Amino acid sequence: MFRRIDENIIRELVGICGESNVLTCREEVCGYAGDEYVCQLPENLPEVVVRPGCLEEVSAILKLASDHKIPVTPRGGGTGLAGGCVPVYGGIVLSMQRMNRFLEMDRKNQMAVVEAGLTLGEFIRAVEREGFYFPPHPGDEGAMFGGMIATNAGGSRAVKYGVIRNYIRGLEVVLADGRVIHPGGKLIKNSTGYNLLNLFIGSEGTLGVITKAIVQVMSRPTFLRTMVIPFDSIEQAIDNVPLIFEKGIVPMAVEFVGLEVITLTEHHLNLSWPTHQGEVHLMVIVDSTSEDNLSQLTDQIADVVLENGAIDVFVADTPAKQEEVLKIRSTIYEAIKKETIDILDICVPRSEIPGHVRKIQEVARKYDLWLPVFGHAGDGNVHTHLMKARYENGKMIPVEIEEIKDKLEAAKLELFQDAVKRGGVISGEHGIGLFKKPYLSLSLEPAQIELMKKIKQVFDPQGILNPGKIF
Repeated sequence: MFRRIDENIIRELVGICGESNVLTCREEVCGYAGDEYVCQLPENLPEVVVRPGCLEEVSAILKLASDHKIPVTPRGGGTGLAGGCVPVYGGIVLSMQRMNRFLEMDRKNQMAVVEAGLTLGEFIRAVEREGFYFPPHPGDEGAMFGGMIATNAGGSRAVKYGVIRNYIRGLEVVLADGRVIHPGGKLIKNSTGYNLLNLFIGSEGTLGVITKAIVQVMSRPTFLRTMVIPFDSIEQAIDNVPLIFEKGIVPMAVEFVGLEVITLTEHHLNLSWPTHQGEVHLMVIVDSTSEDNLSQLTDQIADVVLENGAIDVFVADTPAKQEEVLKIRSTIYEAIKKETIDILDICVPRSEIPGHVRKIQEVARKYDLWLPVFGHAGDGNVHTHLMKARYENGKMIPVEIEEIKDKLEAAKLELFQDAVKRGGVISGEHGIGLFKKPYLSLSLEPAQIELMKKIKQVFDPQGILNPGKIF
């Protein structure tokens, strides 16, 4: 199907990028074989890792790969959770780590221009030094812009500020044959032909390699406040979310999280969560340009939830307290990753969260599994963890995976099917990648999948770009 890489190809790659940026020994390429997905496949090693430093080098690499029909797997920070950068067919892993410059801050248009290898953390610090703000925060600040764009990364702030797609105004993309195109630009409106820009956003590196992006930024909200609200049941917590929105309040983030994983994460970090009351907590973050308005918003939310089952309301109103709460929430996955088999990122209409969460509990009882769940209550994104452990007395007790493997697979299928019945999808922010491929037809009609495959064929007729993903 694909050509194997020989010494002649290696010499050509060295001629393009330099010897120090062409890695071939097993010890070096092993680090480019997977992402943060919990079940790695070590046999999927690249034959070579190439680290281009400029657009011209990326173009030359892809032209070479196209001429010889060599698979190319684009790679950003490797922080994905769906196996999206796993080189299924060996070939070339195209690491964007050297193309990491913050190129421009256009203050008049409030847009930044960045290379694909710039990390989220570096970008946030750069725009904040310029007095601006980038609302989306998909999670790991080691994620690179090319990867975040390729997966249309989301995060907890999507409920108010949207996802990565809402902030990308233009791209520089290298096509499979080495040609370069520039869809979009420093524009708010564009009705000039088909919207190719949005085809690349969320395409998981299967249609082209993103090398540069024009990113919208905004003025920073002056005041932030984080609220932690305990409830006796997850149904109570989730049922309160629409009541907040009915008051005309749009928080920056509304998260729900169970006390079990909070306790485990506290121990993992040696930090303290504001309360251990109840079983499930809402974490609500509100922002405003005025402190008076912020106080009004928090008071309104407190009134709503206390009238509808909340045990109490805790407000983290100093930067230090807020940082501690957010640190615990954002580290949950790391705290339980050791015993995690899979993390789902199902997305359903916000009104369907309570019903889907009840289904998760039903499935957990049916198969006698521990399925901790937390997620973005404001935007319908629910993260269920398939665990090879049970929870007892504040600890994870490992379970032999062979004893429950079939149960976990059956549970995953039931949860995907439930999401689709509720008008949802099997992935809200992680992407399909390698590990959700078998379930794609649950979410999409055959006609949609057929059209997507035809689009792939047009952009990449030889199928060399990130082969083995999505379909």
